[in-house]
Amino acid sequence: MTTYPAFRIHQDAQGHHAGVEQLPRPTPAAGEVLIRVGWSGINYKDALAGTGRGKILRRFPLVGGADAAGVVEASAHPDYRPGEAVIATGWGLTHDHDGGFAGYLCCPGDWLVPVPAGLDPRTAMILGTAGFTAALAVHRMLVNGQDPAMGPILVTGASGGVGAVAVAIFARIGFPVTALSGKPELTDWLHHLGATEVVARDALATATRPLEKARWGGAVDNVGGEVLAQITRTIAPNGNIAAIGLAAGADLHTTVMPFILRGASLLGCNSVDVPTGLRRTLWEHLASDWQLADLESLVAETVTLDGLPEVFERMLAGRTHGRTLVAL
Repeated sequence: MTTYPAFRIHQDAQGHHAGVEQLPRPTPAAGEVLIRVGWSGINYKDALAGTGRGKILRRFPLVGGADAAGVVEASAHPDYRPGEAVIATGWGLTHDHDGGFAGYLCCPGDWLVPVPAGLDPRTAMILGTAGFTAALAVHRMLVNGQDPAMGPILVTGASGGVGAVAVAIFARIGFPVTALSGKPELTDWLHHLGATEVVARDALATATRPLEKARWGGAVDNVGGEVLAQITRTIAPNGNIAAIGLAAGADLHTTVMPFILRGASLLGCNSVDVPTGLRRTLWEHLASDWQLADLESLVAETVTLDGLPEVFERMLAGRTHGRTLVAL
């Protein structure tokens, strides 16, 4: 096959436009690996990039997709051989380098992680960047002393990819979990993932004073804005807040009091350029002791490249949940 289909994003004299195109199959340069992509997944920033509603891409045209998993087709990197199953997430994918919404992906081998035992390319993409980011949040909180005895973990945006995996991982390792979601119809699903309690989106609305009654031992926040500020006011002494998303806004209006009077920690989670050693460790956790009891329950739907624009619109409108797989 000399060409392959790819979902390519343009910004030119015609404005923003994107769609499936045929591209010539590349040959890996020194240090690169050519992957025959089998699966990808859709993340919130993929929807922003694909619709042009977020400043995600740093150059145009570019193939979208922050995730990819498949099999090595050709390698000019000493660590990889044809036939090996690999995962690509983060780094420059769909920022300044072609991403995973394509039949082939050619990228630096240093960006890759071998698919660990316990996963395959499809199940790795059920997790994808969302699952990896959730694992990074769990790791950062555990390293900073999070313990079940401190109280329940609050997960906001719990019906999204990151939130759902965070609920499941914390439940798997013995933490009580409270899931905050604006989708009451998903209550049973969140309990199935491991949430011990599900609360409505406005559950923290009355937390307006600099310090309120401590309710959460720790939190994984996918929302940002006022919700994150409310969490800082209700976090338990020495609790950790892993900040991941900004769906409700990038501003944070709070005080220093939770941090200096309760010893709370705000931990930023950037999954794009995690060092290779930690990246492999987190994927090993996801494939073993942190693996979800029912990984398939995360899959809301599976689409092809032609179905991407419609999913992007629903995702940005808040009408998706869990993970949407892309079959290449």
